[in-house]
Formats: sequence, C-alpha cells, structure tokens
Amino acid sequence: MGRHMKPYYIFILSVFCCIVLHPAARSQTSYSINDTITVPAIIYNGDTLSYKELSEVYIYIKLTAAQKRALREWTRLRNAVYVTYPYAKKAGAVFNDIQAHLVNMPDKEKRKAYVKSREKDLRNEFTKPLTDLSVYQGRILMKLIARETGNTCYEIIHDYKGSFSAGFWQSVAWIFGSSLKQTYHPLTDDAQIEDIVMEVRRMYGLY
Repeated sequence: MGRHMKPYYIFILSVFCCIVLHPAARSQTSYSINDTITVPAIIYNGDTLSYKELSEVYIYIKLTAAQKRALREWTRLRNAVYVTYPYAKKAGAVFNDIQAHLVNMPDKEKRKAYVKSREKDLRNEFTKPLTDLSVYQGRILMKLIARETGNTCYEIIHDYKGSFSAGFWQSVAWIFGSSLKQTYHPLTDDAQIEDIVMEVRRMYGLY
C-alpha cells in the first residue's frame, strides 16, 4: 500500500483508533479483566483458609443375625403403627366425645340409649377395616387406643357394656394371644411405638 493508502483502509483504521482511544472504551478495558477467584473460606487458628465441603459418603456394614431380627421386628412394628394409628385416633376422639356427653347425662336410660346409638356408628365405621387387621396389628391398636383415651380397651368396654361383656371379650383376646387390658407407657415399654407415632404425626401434620 505504501504511502498511498486506499481510502477504505484509512476509514477502517480511523474507526478502530476512535474505539480504542475513546475514554469509555479505555475505562471498560481497564476494568474488564478480573483475575480474582472467590472461594469459600474458613478461619482456623487465626488463618483464613479456603475449604470445600465434600459430598456425604454412606458406609454400610453387614448386619448380624441379631441386628437383622431387630430390624425385621422394628419394621413390622412401624408398619402396624402406620396402619392402626388412624383408627386409634378416630376411635379415641369418639370415645372421648361419648365420655364428655355422658358427664351431663345422669338419666340411666338416656345414657344407655346414647351409648347404643354411638356403638352403632362405631360398628358401621370400623367393623370392616378392623376385621382385616392381623392379631399383631390388633394388639398395637389396643395400645394406641389406650394412648388416645387414657383407658384400656377393657375399661372402655366395662364402662359402656358392663363387666360380663368386658370379661367375655377379654377371654377372646386372651385366646388370640392378646389382652384388652394393655396399658401404654410411652417412656419405657412403648417408647418405640411412641417414636413411630411422632413420625406419623409429623408426616401428616397431626399436632
């Protein structure tokens, strides 16, 4: 090209110089390069050190025969509580409501008629699902009813149906390896059941 540049080369060179030498362009160029890398840090013994959290690693060991048996028993218990607790909670609400009504019902005949009407409602609602429970689930249900009402199933039947009826059903329960007189001790014997109940309540928002 020599000394005689073509006009369009001169034009391109002029535009390039304007862009490079423009104050805004220089300012942008001066601060566009950033060699600082931000990383997490922790202060340890007065020194600031970079750190990184590693992903969790799960280590499983082979269970012993006793541990396998305990796991099976706990799983069986957990499943039973999940199945029966909704029934126990609903039945407990009904029994507590009956008791609240009977407090203000001194007439014996009216009390008897009221209990009979509520018993009919209970039978209609619970007979079918409860007959599908296993003996083991039935035992857990009786414990949970004691939890919800503060009374054993024997005491509830005795109060509403009389001692003969309570004794009869206690004999039936005994034949099947259970007892209507099961109590509930959340801090000792029934601590595992209580833990599972709390799990169910948290899961379904039952506070």
